[in-house]
Amino acid sequence: MLLTWQYFLWKELTSEILYEILSLRAEVFVVEQECAYLDPDDKDEKALHLCVFSESNLIGYARVFVQEKPCSIGRVVVQKKYRGKQIGKELMEKSIAQVPAEKEIFISAQEHLKTFYESLGFQQSGAGYLEDGIPHIPMLLASRNAS
Repeated sequence: MLLTWQYFLWKELTSEILYEILSLRAEVFVVEQECAYLDPDDKDEKALHLCVFSESNLIGYARVFVQEKPCSIGRVVVQKKYRGKQIGKELMEKSIAQVPAEKEIFISAQEHLKTFYESLGFQQSGAGYLEDGIPHIPMLLASRNAS
């Protein structure tokens, strides 16, 4: 399977790509997870958008906030039929690589994905909570500078 990875700033997103991103996020987070929530949150404009395409179809996505403190990664999503193929892991690794090594990275992880995120070096950083009715945990990836 040939995958194409692309990074976009807000101003570089075409209406077609933005539509694909919002459609994929709704397909997984709203429909598949049966979670009614308002996805447009006024944060997309500040994010770096990482998209993975199979042929010309968007199959995975994450947004990275490099300017925040701590930096953060969110809306990590892989289309259902492409899961279990290490795409999510590569998506996270490429997202992490966009953040300077001296900076921490925060994620609000769905609780059932704790082990997956731990495999990437994240550690739980607080008590669990409900976000839009789904159990989440705060997780941090410490700076990756060699000391």
